[in-house]
Amino acid sequence: MASRPECVQQHPENPMKSTWRRSDKRTWNLQQQLYDLLKIHPTDLDREVPKHAKTDKMPYLPHLEGHKWILAHAFWPLLVHALFSYLSGKGLPLVAALAFYVVAYKVNAIRIIRRMRELGHQYGYLDGDKHDRDQVPDTKTRSVLNSLTATSTIRPVISVFLAYRASQSPVETLSWYLPLEIGVYGIVLDFYFYWYHRMMHDSDKLWQFHRTHHLTKHPSPLLSLYADQVQEFFDIVGIPIITYITMRAFDLPMGFADWWICQQYVVWTELWGHSGLRIIVTPPTTATPFLWLLDGELLTEDHDLHHRKGWKSSHNYGKQTRLWDRLFGTTTPRIECIESNIDWDSPASLTVW
Repeated sequence: MASRPECVQQHPENPMKSTWRRSDKRTWNLQQQLYDLLKIHPTDLDREVPKHAKTDKMPYLPHLEGHKWILAHAFWPLLVHALFSYLSGKGLPLVAALAFYVVAYKVNAIRIIRRMRELGHQYGYLDGDKHDRDQVPDTKTRSVLNSLTATSTIRPVISVFLAYRASQSPVETLSWYLPLEIGVYGIVLDFYFYWYHRMMHDSDKLWQFHRTHHLTKHPSPLLSLYADQVQEFFDIVGIPIITYITMRAFDLPMGFADWWICQQYVVWTELWGHSGLRIIVTPPTTATPFLWLLDGELLTEDHDLHHRKGWKSSHNYGKQTRLWDRLFGTTTPRIECIESNIDWDSPASLTVW
């Protein structure tokens, strides 16, 4: 709470002002040192970022690249866990499972953030001819890292508490329904997020909890959870739990491994949606044919425009798909991510390991 007056006092004209990375490192707080140690800054200050006109061609990321990245990072913790169970002849205790999957979640998130930074230096960013990507504000270095830490801790903890059974190997909690679950999970979660998000914009009482998130007009993955605590609670806890309950109500297994993999798809899309990368990419999902038929596939520019051009009255509320925006009439025209701008001869790559 003490950071609010500090923000008003220091940068009343620009709450997103970020100069701390150019300051003496000896003056940095612990959170600032961690950003640097983990190398998760949106850009490297001393490296060039390409600038493109709105009509310049841009590469595309094949769906297979996204699936390969997500599945490789989703399965390595499950395989390590299964190997431990096989060699020890016993399950991973609950406390150990909590610690292990929290660390795995963080490792995966850090890896995709770093990869996105490299792609940014290679391909540039949307609206990059007008504005650089927002960095972590001078007055919010603690709160932003605290939010990211909370998200990457609480979400896997919830999964372990609700779905984990020490007596089961993670292989046993995989089901043949997994391909269906991956597609349905993102759509169901986005339905709840769409209406919760839209209400935050439409209601004066709820807007006060969401307006902080919209101080960033050109977000980066580090600012995905740049928000007030009420919004953070629903993003981190409320929506995932409601989605899990709904999936179980649909009589889908949603064992621990299934849920873990579904969440890796979600976090990939959340971080990519706040990256602003100037690459044509739609979130990898097994629901792609269904979404394609309804023009319900999300592009990075959709959420980028939500931040850049939306405020109290907005558009593009979905964060996993464009489906609910299409059905409820809240889309807005894309500017750069249009068919005539796609360079189909220049696919991008994620280089998984």
